[in-house]
Amino acid sequence: MSDILDRFLRYVRVDTQSDEATCDTVPSTSKQHDLARLLAAELTELGAQNVSADDHAYVTAWIPASPGAENQPRLGLIAHIDTAAEASGANVSPRVVTYEGGDLVAGELDGQRVAMSPEKLPALSDLVGQQLVVTDGTTLLGADDKAGVAEIMALVARLADRPDLPHPPLGICFAPDEEIGHGAALLDIESFGCAAAYTVDGGPIGELEWECFNASDVTLTIQGATIHPGDAKGRMVNAVHLFEEFEAMLPAQERPEHTEGYEGFIHCMSVSGTCEHLTARYIVRDHDAAAFDRKLDLMRAAADYVNLRHGADRAQLAVNPQYRNMAEVVSQRPELIARAEAAFQDAGFTPRVIPIRGGTDGAQLSFRGLPCPNLSTGGYCAHSVNEFIPVRSLEGMVDVLEALVARFAVD
Repeated sequence: MSDILDRFLRYVRVDTQSDEATCDTVPSTSKQHDLARLLAAELTELGAQNVSADDHAYVTAWIPASPGAENQPRLGLIAHIDTAAEASGANVSPRVVTYEGGDLVAGELDGQRVAMSPEKLPALSDLVGQQLVVTDGTTLLGADDKAGVAEIMALVARLADRPDLPHPPLGICFAPDEEIGHGAALLDIESFGCAAAYTVDGGPIGELEWECFNASDVTLTIQGATIHPGDAKGRMVNAVHLFEEFEAMLPAQERPEHTEGYEGFIHCMSVSGTCEHLTARYIVRDHDAAAFDRKLDLMRAAADYVNLRHGADRAQLAVNPQYRNMAEVVSQRPELIARAEAAFQDAGFTPRVIPIRGGTDGAQLSFRGLPCPNLSTGGYCAHSVNEFIPVRSLEGMVDVLEALVARFAVD
């Protein structure tokens, strides 16, 4: 057994939530430096080389190869240190419980029991009798992606204790701000020196992902014209009602709550405004590039129609590309998928190749020249107060990573 549980419990107690409101600064929150410095210190203690925690909270290090594997290409292992904003990441109080079936109760929030049922999460039925790390119901757990961080660090500790375990030269990277789409953007790939890499940022153990969404952030702004409602006839233009017209032209069946698998979506994340001015923020996602472009074209056409009806420039769209489907790149390196599948099997787990209904640092890195599939961490219910992870999965992923690097120690 490794020290994976102790590491994980230590890391999740460090608040590292990123903040989209301050995304012009990297990291977006200075508290991400707290975990970056801790990880750099631990890597140094474990004998890693070229350890660095830079001004942007990127932690990088190299691990020497095992005897006989020195000439193999360097392999990267990557995870992100920030956590999501959907629930609090401060004062995380993880608990280890033995799941005995029925509802998995984390705790209470605002006087209400926080629980997950097998009806909502059928996978719980397979976890009866296992030890699970849960929250106290008031915060997220942070397994996304501190489980990935802990699993990589536990592997580094295992290799430090057993340097004879077969592995090529390794590059380790822990990046900030993945949850707000900025992760790994500032990683110096040339200095990192890896021919390929894996992110450890997935869900239940066994998941292997090399396809993700094409993604854009879209901001709709609507300029109305306000006047006293008593004098409004023929003069008022209510931005709220123009927004309603715009939304009505978007297909309801392409909202995320009606999609799965390879199906994309148009998701209205937030709306704020008045009769005078309104702003709505959307995210647009699709695995298929042509279908993705059609979604954006539909939104542009809806804005044009609003302007046709109510006057030019009432509705404006700003499209911000975020990432592309990394399958375009990773499909050219099938051995990365084959070796990962074999590593899961070596460690006693059944691999399940699935598309990511989201994105990872690997999407951006792949298009920057570092092909980068994504591996599971073992976690469930990410971005919520119901988040949990089985202890067996934490330990199992260290075994998977050990088996994976062994497969890169030979030609």
